[in-house]
Formats: sequence, C-alpha cells, structure tokens
Amino acid sequence: MPTSLQSPTRERSTTVPVLEVFASIQGEGLFVGEPQVFLRLGGCPLRCRWCDTPHSWPEPGEEAQARIGTPGAHRAGRDEPAWATPFQVATWIAEVEEGPARTVSVTGGEPLLHPEFLVALGPFLGERSLHLETAGAHPDALARVLDVVDHVSLDLKLPADLDDPVGDDTLPKTSHDWARTRREVLQLVARAPSACAKLIVSGGRTPRDYAPLLDDLAARAPGVPLILQPVTPLRGVESPDAGILPALVEEALERGLSCRVIPQVHRVLGMP
Repeated sequence: MPTSLQSPTRERSTTVPVLEVFASIQGEGLFVGEPQVFLRLGGCPLRCRWCDTPHSWPEPGEEAQARIGTPGAHRAGRDEPAWATPFQVATWIAEVEEGPARTVSVTGGEPLLHPEFLVALGPFLGERSLHLETAGAHPDALARVLDVVDHVSLDLKLPADLDDPVGDDTLPKTSHDWARTRREVLQLVARAPSACAKLIVSGGRTPRDYAPLLDDLAARAPGVPLILQPVTPLRGVESPDAGILPALVEEALERGLSCRVIPQVHRVLGMP
C-alpha cells in the first residue's frame, strides 16, 4: 500500500492542518496585486529547490498551532490549534478581513493533499471566490475539487528543480513520470473556470530546458495564460541568467500562448 503524508483517517477527514490565515496582497499569478485572504495548509511531499516556504513541508503534529493574523498586520494576532474544520477555518477567514469579503487563496504546502476539505469549505465562504495554488502533482485530487474552486494557479516545474519527494510513493519521480502527470493535470486545468500556469525560472537554465513544458501547455491547455516568474534568490538559488526571460517570452508567443513576466510582487513590496 502506498505511503502518504496523511493517515487513512486524515485522508477521509475534512479536518486539516492550518499553518496560518492572514490578509495580504496576491503577489503571484493572474490576480497579482489583488487584496486576498491567504489560507496556508501544512504538508507537502515535494522538495522544490526554489521553494520559499520550506517550513510548510512537514505536516504539523496534533499539538501544533496556527497563526491567525490581525487585520492589517500579518504577524500580529494569536495562535489557535492547527487542526481545524471547514467551519472553524471560515470563521478565521472572516476575522482577518479588514473590511468587505475578499477572495480566499488556499496555498501551502500542497492543498491537494486535502481535497475533501476544499470541497467542504466552499459552502462556508458565501460569495467569496476560492482560489487554489497547487504544484499539480495530484491529478485525482484536482479532478475532485475542480468544480468547487473558481481559479487554479498551477506551477509548472522542471524535474531538474525537484529533489526526491518525501512521504508519498505515488508521486512521479522520473522526467517521464512528471511529463505524464503534467499533461494529465493540464488537461484538467483547461476545464477550470479560470486558471493560469506559473513557470518558475531560476539560474543555470536555458530556454531549451523549458521547451517541453511550453509544448505541453500549448497542446493541452492553450487558453491558459502563462506567467513567467523569475525566482526570488533564496538559500543559494540564483536569479535567471540574463536574456532568458525575453527568450522564453518569444518561445511562448511562437506557440500561441498568452504570456506575462511577473516577479514575486509581495517580496518586492516586503509583504507576506
């Protein structure tokens, strides 16, 4: 039986490990600059070398605490037991909003470890839009939630940027496995009411390295906008080489893709 980050009991449950709930500005993707509420869930089996939230990789224990931000001040606030129900999470979301209801962006970690929670959360959000940020390594879970999320922000990852996954035998490991999973996920994302594909561009790569990802996007989800996101240098990960972003823009346009170049705006602004 495959192992996973979740026990069978947790997998069937809508109770999830919450790391933090806070209001801020969306710094990535198609809705960059929009005020949103962020719900960060704990646990991710992937080991992306440029990940800017490695503290979200381990699944929190039973005694862990979630940080509930005070409106207007992310780090101020209080702690609550991390494992929470959809109703409890919805009350936290309403609490951190400073004014009118905002879009809710669920991030991680990897939110698709918790598909039943996402399905159950929707009815508690009222008129708020629900956005999903995902690495796209769990196509079955994505198919389960596709009808309840309003937007999918999908990372396109080079296998060379990934170390071996931890705690989940079912995840792809080889470049061939990743390509098959990526194509399956892109076909699903093409059916979403709204979506974008983020391509994280780091140092030491060439346009040729990213060609298979661009080819798959053009073939499986040509209407999904492509966001080229230069990596934020962290923990030894280097910025993209000079010239690669303009070259990737041309490669994308030649394939008929809609393309934008957007850095991590929240990092530029010094916001969470």
